Amino acid sequence: MPDIKIQNLTKVYEESGNEIVAVDDVNLTIADGEFVTLVGPSGCGKTTTLRCVAGLNKPTSGKIVFGDRDVTDKPVQERNIALLFQDIALYPHMSVQENMAYGLKIVGFSREERIARVEEAAELLQITDQLEKMPADLSGGQQQRVALGRSLVRDPEVFLFDEPMSDLDAKLKAELRPVIEKVTDEIGCPTLYVTHDQEEAMTMSDRVAVINDGELEQVAPPKEIYDEPETAFVSQFIGQPSTQFFDGRVTSVNGTAELAIGDYRYQVARDGLEGWDGDEIRVGLRPQYITVSEDPEAGIPATHLLDEPLGDATHSFFETEFGEIVVVTDPDFEGGGDEYGLVLQPEYTRLFDVRSGVRIG
Repeated sequence: MPDIKIQNLTKVYEESGNEIVAVDDVNLTIADGEFVTLVGPSGCGKTTTLRCVAGLNKPTSGKIVFGDRDVTDKPVQERNIALLFQDIALYPHMSVQENMAYGLKIVGFSREERIARVEEAAELLQITDQLEKMPADLSGGQQQRVALGRSLVRDPEVFLFDEPMSDLDAKLKAELRPVIEKVTDEIGCPTLYVTHDQEEAMTMSDRVAVINDGELEQVAPPKEIYDEPETAFVSQFIGQPSTQFFDGRVTSVNGTAELAIGDYRYQVARDGLEGWDGDEIRVGLRPQYITVSEDPEAGIPATHLLDEPLGDATHSFFETEFGEIVVVTDPDFEGGGDEYGLVLQPEYTRLFDVRSGVRIG
């Protein structure tokens, strides 16, 4: 199978005489057998990027290369891709088996070959007992498996997914995620998966590509994206609850860098802080690395607002001089609207440039 190379991809639209840059000089390589998820907020350019890879949109500039084959100007039918959309679009008057085999029938496969491929895909997707049913008789998750099987039987070189589970509830998503992983592993071709759901991105991917305003912010394995975000946007977008931010300042005391957050000072042993003495920065911290003290003077003064019990943990909300802060607390924590001190664990802080959002330490 080939790899996918997206090279200097730019897509510009014209609207009411104005140019809108949907994708801005994106470079991304997806290796043979690799599962890469393109994740970002609505309107960030992720679907436009996928549509350029699929051949549904023509890039304004840049190239799309499959292996050693430049497909930038090739139509969809010459790219040998499997494309699964949010809209399942099964033929309601055809059985599951007929839906899955229809594409093979159009291109001339024999009936015996169609049946063999459909049965093989159905076994992999665990829908063998559904082959004679009509789409209306299936659940949403089963319909999505049929749509996946329809793509699978074609033995594609590239798999492309455009938010295929966005219409499913949380339980069905959890059931379908391992199915998609199993199928793409079985095929072994490069996979580009587009979603706004960070949980899908983090659980399914070999690498996650975070896109914002048409530009790639970071491409890395899920754990690295979570632990070592390169920008404030990545840090805030990935993780639930998201990173909490504080206004800070770098100071130097006897040659040692210190971080000032409000009235509190923390020593920070970080590279890259040279030249930042006296400058304002953004301080990001995952909410599980903030401790709630009953002594308001022990940390950043905070007024308890409310708790969201989740069983294994509680998300507790506090009002501070830095705005509303969310903390992951113990399952039995009940704030009761009292005054507390939020104690930060400085070794887990991530420091960002206020202007560019780029990480500095």
